[in-house]
Amino acid sequence: MLFLAAATALDKLKQVPTAFWWKVGAAVLCVIILAAVLQRVAQMNKVVLAVIVLVVFTIVGVNWIYDRNEPAFMTPIINKIAPFLPSKGSYSTKQQAAPGQKP
Repeated sequence: MLFLAAATALDKLKQVPTAFWWKVGAAVLCVIILAAVLQRVAQMNKVVLAVIVLVVFTIVGVNWIYDRNEPAFMTPIINKIAPFLPSKGSYSTKQQAAPGQKP
C-alpha cells in the first residue's frame, strides 16, 4: 500500500508544469545570492553602505515621481513631494501654451 501512495505522489509531481520548477529554482537562487550579499554588507563600511542606500532610494524615488508609478501606499507622500520636481507630462503641457499665455 505504501508503494501505491508513492507512485501517486510521483505522478502528481510529474503533472506539475516545468515553468513552476524554473520559478522555484530561480527563487532558491535569489535567496542564496541575497544571503551572500547580506554577508558582504555586514562586513562593509557603514558610511559607504549609507551612501549606496541613499543613492538607490533617491533614484527609485525620483523615478516614482517622474513617472508617477509609485505603489499605492506611497501615493500620499509622493503627492506632497511631486510639485517640487518635474514629472513626465509637465514639459509638454508648458510647451502647448501659446506664447505669452500661462499654461
